Amino acid sequence: MASFTKQLKNSNAVSTADMVLTVPLAALPVSEGDTTSKTGIVIQEEKLPRKNWQKWFLAFKQIWPIYLATHLAFLTLTYLASLFSVENFSEKSLSLSTLLDSWNRWDTSHFTTIATKGYDIGLRAAFFPLYPFLERGLMVLTRDPFVAGLIISNLAMLGLFVVLYRLIEGDFTAELASRTVLYLAVFPTAFFLAAAYNESIFLCFALLTFYHIRHSQWWWAGLFGFLAALTRSSGLFLLVPFCYEYLRQHRFQIKTVRFDILSGLLIPAGLGIFAIYCYLHYHDLFAFSHAQSAWNRASDFPWKGFTHSLAIIAKRGILTFDSIHNVIDLTAGLFMLCLTIFSFVGPWKFARDLRVYALYAAAFYLFLILFPASGGFPLQSLSRQVIELFPAFIVLATIGKRVQFNLYYLMISGAMLCFMLLQFLTGRWIV
Repeated sequence: MASFTKQLKNSNAVSTADMVLTVPLAALPVSEGDTTSKTGIVIQEEKLPRKNWQKWFLAFKQIWPIYLATHLAFLTLTYLASLFSVENFSEKSLSLSTLLDSWNRWDTSHFTTIATKGYDIGLRAAFFPLYPFLERGLMVLTRDPFVAGLIISNLAMLGLFVVLYRLIEGDFTAELASRTVLYLAVFPTAFFLAAAYNESIFLCFALLTFYHIRHSQWWWAGLFGFLAALTRSSGLFLLVPFCYEYLRQHRFQIKTVRFDILSGLLIPAGLGIFAIYCYLHYHDLFAFSHAQSAWNRASDFPWKGFTHSLAIIAKRGILTFDSIHNVIDLTAGLFMLCLTIFSFVGPWKFARDLRVYALYAAAFYLFLILFPASGGFPLQSLSRQVIELFPAFIVLATIGKRVQFNLYYLMISGAMLCFMLLQFLTGRWIV
């Protein structure tokens, strides 16, 4: 198989969307009014490069069918999930609010409580403030923080699809960009991007940060990194691509560093502001970190979660509640570990000038596995959190150029997505 490196384009290269075949028309043996040569190649007159807004609009048109199809599938499953609430052949009629309420599950209540009551108890400090703050602001129109959360998440999902496409189209190809968005959209836990959780808005800010890093727009990168760090603690790790890419673009020479490097300080400032709030409110500067103990989480060696999960599967039996959930989490964790490794080595690795993707993937993945939970589900939430690991989906989409792999991934992942969403909609614990 051809090396992934050969498929990568330089970041300063012209996007494939802007490339047209330009040949002097006078030199071609064609008849008047004909734009097709004798070889059958369609000739276009030279066009000016597209304006920036046109590129964004083109990206929107490319991802819109994926976004629409995904939401039609979610709506269909939401409707059909109502059958789990009525007995066979029952004449009972459910209210339409049942469809909306079926998305109000688990962590959603923590965000809505923070939006309406603030940080009332210590364990809620584990949830960073930007998303519930936006819910509270939109409540002026919706009168309901949950509905506000759904609107914010679904708009952010649309936004992140567009930014992801633009980012990959610029650094790779339009074909790879479309497939990456599709692979993310059908990942088994991708429905959390549409739920009233903060996954979609965090990923949107992270991608905007990455996009502006790649385009040397450092103050914009710092601003969106600031917003990402106010959304989730893992936003702090956007410092890794920021620092590496800044130095790379300045040839790793200290004398070329400019004042705009200070824009990187905006990223930890997001976490710092919340830390100051925690000190004023809880008298604990690191209340957001200490709150993890309420969720039975503590730092440990990165392999501990995996070994503990394997031990539980071996002890409990393969068809128990604990084992099946551990299989789900373990599979997601190992799958993303393989893709992260492939981003450094093998035929699908990132080229040297695009190594920033691999470095971010490694740093982000390491953070996810450093805090396993005690008890029967050491890797809980991992299968949800890995949807934020966007460089892994680029590698996955590159492998997906193989027709058979593409078929297997879409079929298996799509089936898992349907199953896990039905679990979520019916109130069963899934991640």
